[in-house]
Amino acid sequence: MSSSALAWLSHPDCLRHVIEPDHPESPRRLQAIHDRMVASGFAGLLLQEPAPRATREQLVRVHEPGHVDRLLALEGATACVPVDADTAICPDTLPAALRAAGAAVRGVDLVLEERAQLAFCAVRPPGHHAERARAMGFCFFNNVAVGASHAMARGLSRIAILDFDLHYGNGTADIFKGDGRVMLYSTYQHPLYPHWHAPPDAANLVDVPLPAQSGGTAFRDAVANHWLPRLQQQQPELILVSAGFDGHLADPLGDLRLVTEDFRWIGRVIRDVAAECCDGRVVATLEGGYDLDALARGVEAFLAPFLGEELPL
Repeated sequence: MSSSALAWLSHPDCLRHVIEPDHPESPRRLQAIHDRMVASGFAGLLLQEPAPRATREQLVRVHEPGHVDRLLALEGATACVPVDADTAICPDTLPAALRAAGAAVRGVDLVLEERAQLAFCAVRPPGHHAERARAMGFCFFNNVAVGASHAMARGLSRIAILDFDLHYGNGTADIFKGDGRVMLYSTYQHPLYPHWHAPPDAANLVDVPLPAQSGGTAFRDAVANHWLPRLQQQQPELILVSAGFDGHLADPLGDLRLVTEDFRWIGRVIRDVAAECCDGRVVATLEGGYDLDALARGVEAFLAPFLGEELPL
Protein backbone atom coordinates (compact mmCIF):
# COMPACT_ATOMS: atom_id res chain seq x y z
CA MET A 1 0.00 0.00 0.00
CA SER A 2 1.08 3.55 -0.57
CA SER A 3 1.55 5.95 2.32
CA SER A 4 -1.72 7.72 1.42
CA ALA A 5 -3.75 4.52 1.66
CA LEU A 6 -4.63 5.37 5.26
CA ALA A 7 -6.10 8.74 6.20
CA TRP A 8 -5.94 9.89 9.83
CA LEU A 9 -8.66 12.33 10.88
CA SER A 10 -8.53 14.21 14.15
CA HIS A 11 -8.64 17.74 15.56
CA PRO A 12 -7.30 19.58 18.64
CA ASP A 13 -10.90 20.30 19.70
CA CYS A 14 -11.24 16.60 20.51
CA LEU A 15 -8.59 17.00 23.22
CA ARG A 16 -10.42 19.83 24.98
CA HIS A 17 -13.61 18.03 25.99
CA VAL A 18 -13.35 17.12 29.70
CA ILE A 19 -16.22 16.00 31.92
CA GLU A 20 -14.17 15.65 35.10
CA PRO A 21 -10.47 14.99 35.77
CA ASP A 22 -10.81 11.28 36.59
CA HIS A 23 -13.45 10.44 33.99
CA PRO A 24 -12.43 7.37 31.91
CA GLU A 25 -13.36 9.09 28.65
CA SER A 26 -10.54 11.61 28.81
CA PRO A 27 -8.19 13.45 26.43
CA ARG A 28 -5.43 11.10 27.59
CA ARG A 29 -6.96 8.47 25.31
CA LEU A 30 -6.11 10.36 22.13
CA GLN A 31 -2.72 11.38 23.45
CA ALA A 32 -1.85 7.75 24.20
CA ILE A 33 -2.85 6.72 20.67
CA HIS A 34 -0.84 9.55 19.13
CA ASP A 35 2.26 8.70 21.16
CA ARG A 36 2.02 5.04 20.16
CA MET A 37 1.66 5.89 16.48
CA VAL A 38 4.77 8.05 16.66
CA ALA A 39 6.76 5.41 18.54
CA SER A 40 5.77 2.70 16.04
CA GLY A 41 6.70 4.82 13.04
CA PHE A 42 3.13 4.71 11.71
CA ALA A 43 2.57 8.45 12.07
CA GLY A 44 4.75 9.18 9.06
CA LEU A 45 2.74 6.78 6.87
CA LEU A 46 -0.60 8.54 7.28
CA LEU A 47 -2.44 11.15 5.28
CA GLN A 48 -3.23 13.68 8.01
CA GLU A 49 -6.63 15.34 7.64
CA PRO A 50 -8.29 17.82 10.04
CA ALA A 51 -11.76 16.75 11.11
CA PRO A 52 -14.35 19.34 10.03
CA ARG A 53 -17.38 20.25 12.11
CA ALA A 54 -20.50 18.33 11.15
CA THR A 55 -23.30 20.55 9.90
CA ARG A 56 -26.81 20.62 11.31
CA GLU A 57 -28.05 19.18 8.02
CA GLN A 58 -25.74 16.18 8.41
CA LEU A 59 -26.78 15.63 12.03
CA VAL A 60 -30.54 15.77 11.49
CA ARG A 61 -30.33 12.96 8.94
CA VAL A 62 -29.95 10.60 11.92
CA HIS A 63 -31.05 12.64 14.97
CA GLU A 64 -34.32 14.35 15.78
CA PRO A 65 -34.01 18.08 14.99
CA GLY A 66 -35.05 18.95 18.54
CA HIS A 67 -32.27 16.82 19.97
CA VAL A 68 -29.69 18.45 17.71
CA ASP A 69 -30.90 21.95 18.47
CA ARG A 70 -30.93 21.36 22.24
CA LEU A 71 -27.29 20.26 22.11
CA LEU A 72 -26.17 23.02 19.75
CA ALA A 73 -27.75 25.60 22.05
CA LEU A 74 -25.35 24.48 24.80
CA GLU A 75 -22.20 25.35 22.85
CA GLY A 76 -20.20 27.79 24.90
CA ALA A 77 -21.91 26.89 28.16
CA THR A 78 -19.93 28.03 31.18
CA ALA A 79 -20.77 25.01 33.34
CA CYS A 80 -21.35 21.30 32.82
CA VAL A 81 -24.92 20.20 32.07
CA PRO A 82 -25.59 16.59 33.16
CA VAL A 83 -26.96 14.18 30.56
CA ASP A 84 -26.91 10.97 32.60
CA ALA A 85 -25.00 9.57 35.57
CA ASP A 86 -21.64 9.56 33.80
CA THR A 87 -22.16 11.94 30.85
CA ALA A 88 -22.27 15.73 30.78
CA ILE A 89 -22.02 18.53 28.27
CA CYS A 90 -19.23 20.83 29.42
CA PRO A 91 -17.83 24.08 27.99
CA ASP A 92 -15.68 22.33 25.34
CA THR A 93 -17.93 19.37 24.59
CA LEU A 94 -19.88 20.59 21.56
CA PRO A 95 -16.87 21.57 19.42
CA ALA A 96 -15.37 18.13 20.08
CA ALA A 97 -18.63 16.30 19.34
CA LEU A 98 -19.13 18.22 16.11
CA ARG A 99 -15.57 17.40 14.99
CA ALA A 100 -16.06 13.72 15.88
CA ALA A 101 -19.19 13.48 13.73
CA GLY A 102 -17.62 15.57 10.98
CA ALA A 103 -14.62 13.26 10.85
CA ALA A 104 -16.86 10.37 9.79
CA VAL A 105 -18.35 12.51 7.03
CA ARG A 106 -14.93 13.53 5.77
CA GLY A 107 -13.70 9.96 6.02
CA VAL A 108 -16.54 8.78 3.79
CA ASP A 109 -15.67 11.44 1.22
CA LEU A 110 -12.00 10.45 1.23
CA VAL A 111 -12.63 6.76 0.58
CA LEU A 112 -15.39 7.33 -1.99
CA GLU A 113 -13.13 9.76 -3.84
CA GLU A 114 -10.29 7.20 -3.72
CA ARG A 115 -7.96 9.44 -1.72
CA ALA A 116 -7.68 6.70 0.89
CA GLN A 117 -8.74 3.10 1.33
CA LEU A 118 -9.06 3.32 5.10
CA ALA A 119 -9.98 6.51 6.94
CA PHE A 120 -9.42 6.23 10.70
CA CYS A 121 -11.18 8.85 12.82
CA ALA A 122 -9.06 9.38 15.96
CA VAL A 123 -11.75 11.42 17.68
CA ARG A 124 -13.70 11.77 20.87
CA PRO A 125 -16.30 11.84 22.31
CA PRO A 126 -17.43 8.45 21.00
CA GLY A 127 -20.85 8.10 19.41
CA HIS A 128 -22.43 4.66 19.15
CA HIS A 129 -24.63 5.02 22.27
CA ALA A 130 -26.24 8.25 21.00
CA GLU A 131 -29.78 7.41 19.94
CA ARG A 132 -31.99 9.29 17.55
CA ALA A 133 -33.26 11.60 20.30
CA ARG A 134 -30.99 10.92 23.28
CA ALA A 135 -27.36 11.50 24.30
CA MET A 136 -26.01 8.89 26.72
CA GLY A 137 -23.03 6.72 27.61
CA PHE A 138 -20.32 9.35 26.95
CA CYS A 139 -21.92 9.95 23.48
CA PHE A 140 -23.70 13.02 22.07
CA PHE A 141 -23.96 12.57 18.29
CA ASN A 142 -23.75 9.17 16.64
CA ASN A 143 -20.57 9.57 14.63
CA VAL A 144 -20.72 6.34 12.63
CA ALA A 145 -24.41 6.87 11.85
CA VAL A 146 -23.72 10.38 10.59
CA GLY A 147 -21.06 8.90 8.31
CA ALA A 148 -23.42 6.20 7.05
CA SER A 149 -26.19 8.68 6.32
CA HIS A 150 -23.72 10.87 4.42
CA ALA A 151 -22.75 7.86 2.30
CA MET A 152 -26.42 7.25 1.53
CA ALA A 153 -26.84 10.91 0.59
CA ARG A 154 -24.03 10.32 -1.90
CA GLY A 155 -26.01 7.49 -3.47
CA LEU A 156 -24.90 4.31 -1.68
CA SER A 157 -27.59 1.80 -0.73
CA ARG A 158 -25.66 -1.12 0.84
CA ILE A 159 -23.66 -0.11 3.90
CA ALA A 160 -22.20 -2.36 6.60
CA ILE A 161 -21.46 -1.06 10.09
CA LEU A 162 -19.20 -3.38 12.10
CA ASP A 163 -19.17 -2.70 15.85
CA PHE A 164 -16.74 -4.66 18.03
CA ASP A 165 -16.90 -2.39 21.06
CA LEU A 166 -17.28 -3.96 24.51
CA HIS A 167 -20.73 -2.34 24.80
CA TYR A 168 -23.68 -2.68 22.45
CA GLY A 169 -24.13 0.19 19.99
CA ASN A 170 -27.72 0.87 21.00
CA GLY A 171 -27.72 4.27 19.36
CA THR A 172 -26.71 2.91 15.97
CA ALA A 173 -29.33 0.17 16.30
CA ASP A 174 -31.99 2.70 17.32
CA ILE A 175 -31.25 4.87 14.29
CA PHE A 176 -31.04 2.15 11.63
CA LYS A 177 -33.22 -0.75 12.82
CA GLY A 178 -35.47 -1.76 9.96
CA ASP A 179 -33.52 0.27 7.38
CA GLY A 180 -32.60 -2.26 4.70
CA ARG A 181 -29.83 -0.07 3.34
CA VAL A 182 -27.73 -0.54 6.47
CA MET A 183 -26.68 -3.76 8.17
CA LEU A 184 -25.31 -3.43 11.72
CA TYR A 185 -23.01 -6.26 12.83
CA SER A 186 -22.28 -6.28 16.57
CA THR A 187 -20.29 -8.27 19.09
CA TYR A 188 -20.41 -7.15 22.73
CA GLN A 189 -20.32 -8.35 26.32
CA HIS A 190 -23.79 -9.18 27.63
CA PRO A 191 -25.33 -8.39 30.03
CA LEU A 192 -23.61 -5.03 30.29
CA TYR A 193 -24.41 -1.36 29.73
CA PRO A 194 -26.66 -0.19 28.12
CA HIS A 195 -28.82 -3.34 28.60
CA TRP A 196 -30.54 -2.59 25.28
CA HIS A 197 -32.11 -5.37 23.20
CA ALA A 198 -32.84 -5.12 19.51
CA PRO A 199 -36.39 -6.03 18.45
CA PRO A 200 -36.53 -9.56 17.02
CA ASP A 201 -38.02 -8.36 13.72
CA ALA A 202 -35.08 -6.10 12.88
CA ALA A 203 -33.54 -8.29 10.19
CA ASN A 204 -30.73 -5.81 9.53
CA LEU A 205 -29.23 -6.18 13.04
CA VAL A 206 -26.72 -9.02 13.31
CA ASP A 207 -26.22 -9.19 17.09
CA VAL A 208 -23.81 -11.62 18.75
CA PRO A 209 -23.85 -11.12 22.55
CA LEU A 210 -20.94 -12.73 24.36
CA PRO A 211 -20.79 -13.62 28.05
CA ALA A 212 -18.11 -12.24 30.36
CA GLN A 213 -14.70 -13.91 30.09
CA SER A 214 -15.42 -15.12 26.55
CA GLY A 215 -11.96 -14.32 25.25
CA GLY A 216 -10.64 -14.15 21.72
CA THR A 217 -11.76 -17.58 20.54
CA ALA A 218 -15.44 -16.81 21.12
CA PHE A 219 -15.04 -13.36 19.57
CA ARG A 220 -13.40 -14.77 16.45
CA ASP A 221 -16.01 -17.51 16.17
CA ALA A 222 -18.78 -14.90 16.38
CA VAL A 223 -17.28 -12.92 13.53
CA ALA A 224 -16.54 -15.98 11.38
CA ASN A 225 -19.86 -17.74 11.94
CA HIS A 226 -22.30 -14.81 12.15
CA TRP A 227 -20.79 -11.72 10.54
CA LEU A 228 -18.98 -13.13 7.54
CA PRO A 229 -21.82 -15.15 5.99
CA ARG A 230 -24.16 -12.14 6.17
CA LEU A 231 -21.48 -9.83 4.79
CA GLN A 232 -21.05 -12.18 1.85
CA GLN A 233 -24.81 -11.98 1.24
CA GLN A 234 -24.97 -8.22 1.65
CA GLN A 235 -21.97 -7.33 -0.55
CA PRO A 236 -21.67 -3.84 0.98
CA GLU A 237 -20.54 -0.88 -1.07
CA LEU A 238 -18.82 0.61 2.01
CA ILE A 239 -17.76 -0.69 5.41
CA LEU A 240 -17.94 1.56 8.46
CA VAL A 241 -16.44 0.43 11.77
CA SER A 242 -17.28 1.39 15.34
CA ALA A 243 -13.82 0.55 16.63
CA GLY A 244 -13.95 0.01 20.37
CA PHE A 245 -10.94 -1.40 22.20
CA ASP A 246 -12.52 -1.77 25.65
CA GLY A 247 -12.93 -5.50 25.14
CA HIS A 248 -9.25 -5.87 26.05
CA LEU A 249 -8.57 -7.88 29.20
CA ALA A 250 -6.83 -4.85 30.79
CA ASP A 251 -9.82 -2.54 30.33
CA PRO A 252 -11.46 -1.42 33.61
CA LEU A 253 -15.04 -1.26 32.28
CA GLY A 254 -15.62 -4.86 31.23
CA ASP A 255 -14.48 -8.47 31.26
CA LEU A 256 -14.54 -9.74 27.68
CA ARG A 257 -10.81 -10.61 27.85
CA LEU A 258 -9.65 -9.95 24.32
CA VAL A 259 -5.94 -9.47 23.71
CA THR A 260 -4.08 -7.14 21.37
CA GLU A 261 -3.67 -9.83 18.74
CA ASP A 262 -7.47 -10.08 18.45
CA PHE A 263 -7.60 -6.49 17.23
CA ARG A 264 -4.98 -7.18 14.59
CA TRP A 265 -7.05 -10.21 13.55
CA ILE A 266 -10.27 -8.21 13.17
CA GLY A 267 -8.37 -5.53 11.24
CA ARG A 268 -7.13 -8.19 8.85
CA VAL A 269 -10.64 -9.66 8.46
CA ILE A 270 -12.15 -6.24 7.71
CA ARG A 271 -9.37 -5.41 5.25
CA ASP A 272 -9.94 -8.67 3.36
CA VAL A 273 -13.74 -8.41 3.29
CA ALA A 274 -13.52 -4.81 2.08
CA ALA A 275 -11.07 -5.78 -0.65
CA GLU A 276 -13.50 -8.42 -1.88
CA CYS A 277 -16.74 -6.44 -1.56
CA CYS A 278 -16.15 -2.72 -1.91
CA ASP A 279 -12.74 -1.94 -3.42
CA GLY A 280 -11.19 -1.82 0.05
CA ARG A 281 -13.24 1.16 1.26
CA VAL A 282 -13.36 1.36 5.07
CA VAL A 283 -14.06 4.20 7.50
CA ALA A 284 -13.37 3.45 11.17
CA THR A 285 -14.23 5.75 14.04
CA LEU A 286 -12.93 5.39 17.58
CA GLU A 287 -15.40 4.28 20.23
CA GLY A 288 -14.35 2.86 23.62
CA GLY A 289 -11.07 1.83 25.20
CA TYR A 290 -10.14 3.07 28.66
CA ASP A 291 -6.87 1.39 29.61
CA LEU A 292 -4.47 3.74 27.88
CA ASP A 293 -1.75 1.26 26.96
CA ALA A 294 -4.22 -1.41 25.80
CA LEU A 295 -6.11 1.20 23.78
CA ALA A 296 -3.00 2.53 22.05
CA ARG A 297 -1.66 -0.92 21.24
CA GLY A 298 -5.10 -2.04 20.08
CA VAL A 299 -5.39 0.82 17.59
CA GLU A 300 -1.86 0.12 16.34
CA ALA A 301 -2.69 -3.57 15.91
CA PHE A 302 -5.98 -2.84 14.13
CA LEU A 303 -4.26 -0.53 11.65
CA ALA A 304 -1.25 -2.77 10.99
CA PRO A 305 -2.91 -4.99 8.34
CA PHE A 306 -4.04 -1.94 6.37
CA LEU A 307 -0.47 -0.65 6.31
CA GLY A 308 1.05 -3.96 5.30
CA GLU A 309 2.92 -4.19 8.58
CA GLU A 310 3.31 -7.15 10.91
CA LEU A 311 4.26 -5.76 14.28
CA PRO A 312 5.78 -7.71 17.19
CA LEU A 313 2.93 -7.00 19.63
